[in-house]
Amino acid sequence: MAALRARLRNVYWIGGGSGAGKSTVARNLAEQHNLRVYSTDEAMRDHAALSAPAEAPWITRFLAMSMEERWVERSPATMLETFHWFRGEGFDFIVDDLVRLSAQSAIIAEGFRLLPYLVAPLLTTRSRGVWLLPTPGFRRTVFDQRGWEIPNKTGNPERAARNLLERDRLFTDRLRAETAHLHLPAVEVDFTVTESDLTGKVGALLRL
Repeated sequence: MAALRARLRNVYWIGGGSGAGKSTVARNLAEQHNLRVYSTDEAMRDHAALSAPAEAPWITRFLAMSMEERWVERSPATMLETFHWFRGEGFDFIVDDLVRLSAQSAIIAEGFRLLPYLVAPLLTTRSRGVWLLPTPGFRRTVFDQRGWEIPNKTGNPERAARNLLERDRLFTDRLRAETAHLHLPAVEVDFTVTESDLTGKVGALLRL
C-alpha cells in the first residue's frame, strides 16, 4: 500500500454527494493551479464495460434492470445499499487510471465514487482529500436546474425523483459519518456558500 500511495502522491481527491459542486470546484482549482481534472463520472461507462460479472455482481444486476426497477419500484434504502458505485465496484479502475495519469501531471480527481473508506488508505496526507456534503434543499435546487434526466426516462418521473433525492440524502449522511470516523475533511454545502467561497475553502483544505 505504501508503494501505491507514493505513486498517487500527485493526486488530490474531491468526493461527496451528488449536486454538491464537485465538478465545478475541481475545474476552478485546476485552472488556478495548472492541474488536470479526472472525472469519475465520465469514466463510469468505460469502467462498467470493463467489469467482469464475477468481480462486479452489483453492476451486473443493475444493468439487467429496467428503468422502473432501478428508480421507481424499489425503496430509496434498497437503492442505496445495492447501487454498485456506492459499494465501491470499479474503484480499482479509478486507481489504475490515476496511477497512469498522475505520472504525467498533478491531478484533481472528483466524483461521488471516491468513497472515504476507499480513498483514505491512498492518501499521503489527510489534507489531500475533501468531501462535499450538500443539504437536501441545495441538492433539490441543483437538480431542478439541471433537469431530471433519469426520472424522465421512467413511467413515474415524480416518484423516481423522490426516490433519487432520498437515496442521495442517505448517501450523503453515510459520507458524513464516514468522514467523521476517518477524520477526513468535509464541507457542508448550502445556499449560504458561493462558488468562489467553496472553491477557496476546498483549495485551502487541500493546501493548494
